[in-house]
Amino acid sequence: MGCGAIGGVVTASLVETGHEVVAVTTNEGIHAALADRGLKIVGEGAPRQVRARVALGVPSTGERFDYVILATQPPQVEEAARMASPFLAEGGAMVCLQNGLCEERVAKIVGDDRVIGGIVAWGATMPEPGLYERTAAGGFTLGRLDGRALGPSHDALVRALETIGPVETTDNLRGKRWSKLAINCAISSLGTIGGDRLGTLMPHRFVRRLALEIMTEVTQVARKESVRLEKVSGTIDLSWIALDEAERAAAGSPSLIAKHGLLLAVGFRYRRMKSSMLSAIERGRIPAVDFLNGEVVTRARAHEIAAPVNERVLDTVWSIAHGKSKPGIPLLKELYEATGPHGA
Repeated sequence: MGCGAIGGVVTASLVETGHEVVAVTTNEGIHAALADRGLKIVGEGAPRQVRARVALGVPSTGERFDYVILATQPPQVEEAARMASPFLAEGGAMVCLQNGLCEERVAKIVGDDRVIGGIVAWGATMPEPGLYERTAAGGFTLGRLDGRALGPSHDALVRALETIGPVETTDNLRGKRWSKLAINCAISSLGTIGGDRLGTLMPHRFVRRLALEIMTEVTQVARKESVRLEKVSGTIDLSWIALDEAERAAAGSPSLIAKHGLLLAVGFRYRRMKSSMLSAIERGRIPAVDFLNGEVVTRARAHEIAAPVNERVLDTVWSIAHGKSKPGIPLLKELYEATGPHGA
């Protein structure tokens, strides 16, 4: 469900390895491009065209599917789950590839037992309909919200996704989800406000400081939610990266230098990554910021703690979406100055 950047790469990879796949989009432009030319994949290996069965809306053929892979943006995930639920086979499951905490929303539609969380640790973008660029290597982390093991009944899903990247399973999906949420609240949102790829933004020290402040607030809310934070494969240890009170007030320290250095390394590794929220805004779609920074702000208020940087990020992204602000380095600098004072 969904033929944007992630959905396109997943579809092409599964089709290439012989799986029976139906890709569903509600976007007429994307559907027309895929029906005419197939999926063009670039960014790793030789560019290639992949022909796949693509439907404009869920096909009414009476088919049942072992897995419904939800690869929409978060604002569309509940609608996609409702559309696809009648076509899910007995014993089948929906796989949530969204950023944010979407498993809880989908579980209300199909039930806890039929939901698998899939954390995506790689990047892709869709520069134009039907063209998919893999921008960063990586794989998936799969798990359930209740901590139960996936079990051998889902070995086929693991093997299928391994054609895209390494797959690990976890009994602490919430901990890994919240760690990824913190990263997305910083990287995706700042990428949207900055209007550029990560490699261009992260060399700016004030951008890295904003990222540290955002992730610190998310970590504080996660602890209030009794979440045991756990590093997502190939990414940041949130328990370490979060600033303590001394670091937040400091003009400089060895630990701060180390944290800035790590973010520089992340910026280099994912230098070609473009925010999916920025792409959504450019296509006239609803940005997912309410499911990222907005989720953090809502839960912070419930726990009566402050999350001022995430709150300002939320407002700024919506200002861009409504055409009131123009993304770019100056807007990021304005955000930085408005949420100060900061240390180094």
